[in-house]
Amino acid sequence: MIQDEAIEEEGMPPVRDDAIIIEGQTKRGKVCKVVDNTTTVPRSDLQALLNDLIEQELFGPSGLSMAGGNTISIGTPQSAHVQLGDNIYRMIVVGYEARIEEF
Repeated sequence: MIQDEAIEEEGMPPVRDDAIIIEGQTKRGKVCKVVDNTTTVPRSDLQALLNDLIEQELFGPSGLSMAGGNTISIGTPQSAHVQLGDNIYRMIVVGYEARIEEF
């Protein structure tokens, strides 16, 4: 799967067998999900995060160009840090999946 390959290229581990997955739909009806690869985030926090990402329309193909570059890379993972409860996690968004990892 392209998403898994792109995330693994970022140095992230593969999805755990016991990962917590919350699914939803974007405003355009595409299936999207948040994957908690730490298995430590409460489901209610994951659902709230998914709802926020959907509201901000952060799911879907995206293209990035390095400053001054002449090319655009489609499907490049977007990385950010997110605080859920008292903990800070790394969040990687690729296509229609947001993955939560240890920071």
